[in-house]
Amino acid sequence: MSSPQHTHGKLMGYILWIFGFMGAHRFYYGRQVSGTIYFFTLGLLFIGWIVDLFLIPGMDRAADLKYVSGPKSYNVTWILLVFLGIFGIHRFYLGKWLTGLIWLLTGGLFLVGWLYDLWTLNRQVSEVNGGIA
Repeated sequence: MSSPQHTHGKLMGYILWIFGFMGAHRFYYGRQVSGTIYFFTLGLLFIGWIVDLFLIPGMDRAADLKYVSGPKSYNVTWILLVFLGIFGIHRFYLGKWLTGLIWLLTGGLFLVGWLYDLWTLNRQVSEVNGGIA
């Protein structure tokens, strides 16, 4: 049995954990529901956020099993979404030129599109890399 492809990184998970009280690391690892809960409850009043410091290695392994590796990096795509998402730069990186232009001209489709991408970015990268997550 071969080992899973490495799609997500623990270092990136820990960097996003710094903003984890807003759910950033949970979105990164494909845990959208708990990411949303963390966003609205400040990481379950910071308690869940602290516990997650120890859960990141397991979340990282689960993401590596779930998502498809390929030419597009999950880490690069997430960095582009977090810092330049309202300009659609992550969509340009994934080769989605039309929606990238729409995001660029509308501020991430008035931020609603940016929020949508928080929920779906791992799947989008996986699809571009040749698989379905």
